[in-house]
Amino acid sequence: MTTVQVRDADAAPLGRVHYTGIALAAITGVIHLALGIPNVPSTLGILFVLAGLGFLGGVALLIGGVARRPLYLAGIVVTVVQILAYVALNAGNLFSPVAVVDKVVQLALVGVLVVLYRRET
Repeated sequence: MTTVQVRDADAAPLGRVHYTGIALAAITGVIHLALGIPNVPSTLGILFVLAGLGFLGGVALLIGGVARRPLYLAGIVVTVVQILAYVALNAGNLFSPVAVVDKVVQLALVGVLVVLYRRET
């Protein structure tokens, strides 16, 4: 039988920075769901719904006690890829109000995740 040891950092209670990250991930997740659900028959609509569920799933994993460091790293990578994909796909129309709010939230989320990742080294 194999036992899994939980690092102290993974068992530590969530703090303010965690809750800031949770709020930011929830905001971008809800934005993606709100934009994606009405367009679900399209590929882009489905991708938006999946992205929204991914952000909310990350929140659920954090609250559920999954190993934090890999979760932070995955969150950084996924969010940066989304930002870069947005810029690449919307070169002519980068500054819609919803997009600006979402990208500011995502940049802040990346910052929070980097802080959390570096804390647990």
